[in-house]
Amino acid sequence: MLLSVVIPVFNEEEVLPRLFEVLPEELDKLGCDYELVFVDDGSRDGSLSFLLSRANHNPKVKVLAFSRNFGHQAAITAGMDFASGDALVVMDADLQDPPELLATMLAKFHEGYDIVSAQRISREGESWFKRATADCFYGLMKRAVDERLQAQVGDFRLFSRAAVECLKSFREQHRFMRGIVAWLGLKEAIVPFHRRARFAGTTKYPAWKMMRFAWTAISSFSALPLKLSLYGGIVLIILGLTYSAYVIFENMIMKSTVPGWSSTICLILTFDGTILIAVGLIGDYVARIYEEIKGRPLYVINGMRNFAPGAGKPERAICIPRDSWEIQSQIPNRIAHENIDNPTQGPQS
Repeated sequence: MLLSVVIPVFNEEEVLPRLFEVLPEELDKLGCDYELVFVDDGSRDGSLSFLLSRANHNPKVKVLAFSRNFGHQAAITAGMDFASGDALVVMDADLQDPPELLATMLAKFHEGYDIVSAQRISREGESWFKRATADCFYGLMKRAVDERLQAQVGDFRLFSRAAVECLKSFREQHRFMRGIVAWLGLKEAIVPFHRRARFAGTTKYPAWKMMRFAWTAISSFSALPLKLSLYGGIVLIILGLTYSAYVIFENMIMKSTVPGWSSTICLILTFDGTILIAVGLIGDYVARIYEEIKGRPLYVINGMRNFAPGAGKPERAICIPRDSWEIQSQIPNRIAHENIDNPTQGPQS
C-alpha cells in the first residue's frame, strides 16, 4: 500500500526542518510505503529551496511549485491531482496537525471508511478571540452551508483513493473543500485530537482572511445571503406600508400636519442601505458566475521535482513545460525590480 501525504506550504521556512525530523519517523512506524507531496503556494522565503534540497536526496519527497500564491484550497487540489497513493492524507506544515495521529487514521481507513477526519477538542496557544470566532465560523457553516459539516474539523483528513477521485471531479474556481467533503456524504470516521500551538512562524489565516474564507464557503454552497436580503426587503416593505398608513391616518383623520423630516431621512437611509446591500450581494454572486464561466485554470505549476515525466494532466490546470520537468532557479520573491535611482544596489525584492 502507498500512502500519499499532501502538505501545502506557504512561507514555512522556520517549521520545515522540524517537520522533516518528525514526519518521516512517524510514517516509518506505519509499515507501508509513502510519498510526501509538498505544494509550494508561491512562498517568498526559503521554503521552496529547502524542499528542493530535500527532494534531491530523497525520491519520496515530491515538490510542486506554483507560479504564484493561489491559496490553500488550490494547493490541496493540486496535491490530490498529482498524488498516486491508495490513501491520501492532507495536513498542514506547521505541526499543529500531529503526525502521530496518522496511525489511528490509517487504522480507521482499514476498517472501511472512505474519509477519516481529525476533530480538534482543544486549541492550544490561541487567544479567546480566535477560539470564539472559530466556534462562530463552524456554527455558521453548519447552518448556512451543510448540516453535515463537522464542528472543529479542518482540512486534516485521510481519504481513500475512491474519495480522492470523487474530489478531483470538482473543479469550481471558488473552493471550500470541507463543504465538498460534506456534500459527497461518503462514509466518514471522526478522530479527536488536541491541537498544539504552532512550532514556529505565524498563522497564515488572520481574522480578516478567515472572514473572507467564510464568505467564500457560504457563497459557494448556499444562496442564504440572497434569501436573507429578500426576507429583509419584505420586512422593510411591511414597515414602510405600516408607516405610510400611520401618515395617512395623521393627515386624513387627525387633521394634523407632521413635519416628518427626521423620519423621512431615517427611512431613506434604511431603504437605500438595504438596496445597496442587496445589489452588492447579487453583484458578488454574478461575479462568481462570471469567473466560473471563463473557466480559467485553478492553478499554474511552474515546475515539479521527483515526478515522472508527463505525470498528471489535471483538468483546469496549467503545467509549464520545463526541461526534464525540473524546477529552474527561482528568484526568491518571484519578481525582481531594478533600482533606477541607485543601480549599484542591484535588484530590489
